[in-house]
Amino acid sequence: MGWKEAAEPVLTRIPAVQRPEGHVPFKRKLAWTAGILVLYFFLTNIALLGGAEGATDLFGEFRAILAGEHGSLLQVGIGPIVTASIVMQLLGGANLLGLDTDDPRDQVLYQGLQKLLVIVMTALTALPMVFAGGFLPAQQSLTLGGFTFDQTQVQVLMFTQIFIGGVLILYMDEVVSKWGVGSGIGLFIIAGVSQRLVTGFIQPAEGGFFYNWYLILTGEMEIGSLVAGDGLSTLLMSDGGQIIALLTTLLIFGIVVYAESVRVEIPLSHARVKGARGRFPVKLIYASVLPMILVRALQANIQFIGQILNRQTGDASTIAIFGNELPWLGVYDSQGQPVSGFFYYTAPIYSPGDWMWWTGEVAQQAWMVMIRVSVDLTFMVIGGAIFAIFWVETTNMGPEATAQQIQNSGMQIPGFRQNVGVIEKVMERYIPQVTVIGGALVGLLAVWANMLGTVGGVTGTGLLLAVSITYKLYEEIAEEQMMEMHPMMRQMFGKE
Repeated sequence: MGWKEAAEPVLTRIPAVQRPEGHVPFKRKLAWTAGILVLYFFLTNIALLGGAEGATDLFGEFRAILAGEHGSLLQVGIGPIVTASIVMQLLGGANLLGLDTDDPRDQVLYQGLQKLLVIVMTALTALPMVFAGGFLPAQQSLTLGGFTFDQTQVQVLMFTQIFIGGVLILYMDEVVSKWGVGSGIGLFIIAGVSQRLVTGFIQPAEGGFFYNWYLILTGEMEIGSLVAGDGLSTLLMSDGGQIIALLTTLLIFGIVVYAESVRVEIPLSHARVKGARGRFPVKLIYASVLPMILVRALQANIQFIGQILNRQTGDASTIAIFGNELPWLGVYDSQGQPVSGFFYYTAPIYSPGDWMWWTGEVAQQAWMVMIRVSVDLTFMVIGGAIFAIFWVETTNMGPEATAQQIQNSGMQIPGFRQNVGVIEKVMERYIPQVTVIGGALVGLLAVWANMLGTVGGVTGTGLLLAVSITYKLYEEIAEEQMMEMHPMMRQMFGKE
């Protein structure tokens, strides 16, 4: 008996959101999407029952990408979903699962296995947050309904809440994917980044863009001499006028919108209907920016392990395993940030203060900073290209799957025989190359934006994801509206 036969009774019984049997009207899709978005914001504002003060966000700067809210019911965000996707893509890419996603039975097993993996990852992520290192300290005791919980029972209660929140966000994502517009993961990232971005502009407190400029114009914030250079630095940096952060934010918007419009259009004509023509666009960012979530999530998991190891060493700043100090693995400062070792060099660049050593804000030497920048750049560019390839193959966007879709729609490439193999060869001239170039370009943009900083501290990667996902969502809404107006197009493109 193979593993599929043994696991099938379990995987097929995992609860799932039922797919709509027919066409879902556009207004209903919008209603489902808006409803899930309201529920997401509602859950992020529910604080964990039994939590004490002094909590540390393990995801830190990755929060803009992994969504959720620290200290809330959605503590883990989409982290377990993304981690499970990484594992499934790697296993599928190496063909270790032996599943054919074109087979309906294997497709059900694949989805069930991924869902089970998300549930396991949710538990594995929540356990160290509650029970190790004091990341989410629990109250000494808690009285509910006349029953008193001791600290261990409070920790179990907090773990249960986080676990339930992780499962909820899994099914919320599934509802949006099947009944709404776009994907839940993309929707939650847009929601989190937009909230931080708006807050970064208008918050009436220190750090807000408009508030800082109010202080500068009224003379309450000293900017120094523009001639000497210290005044210019105050205007440019994130703790002053935030001019660099504003320009980076605007540039990211412009570059992503432009990159989304750069494409190679392959002409198509209908085999039976004369005069019916179309184009298949192979965009520069063909795999979208969603693979970048996988790359950043992999980095987040590496830093997650470092934070746990650091907390287990007690007051010592050097990571120790079995009583042996390992400075090459990581040395942490009093704020819990790596300052040297493996976990320092693999930590992403978050802001200008992480690499501008000549300003005096960086404690590390120039060569250490350059190594960290080089590792981050290499990780993002190569990782972006690799995960883009995996993404294209697992989402049926590769040359073979695309050729089959074109053939099934009754379209053909003018000047070529109406044959799947011929169409696939034409697609192979463009899709693999564009996928690698687009994935690497997105990785490069993400590092560049992080190095310069953005308004609201959303990180360059978070802003890049939000803008691109919003653009994709706009295109999907336009497509849905067109198909709503012309029902025949749904049949032509296999949407019904």
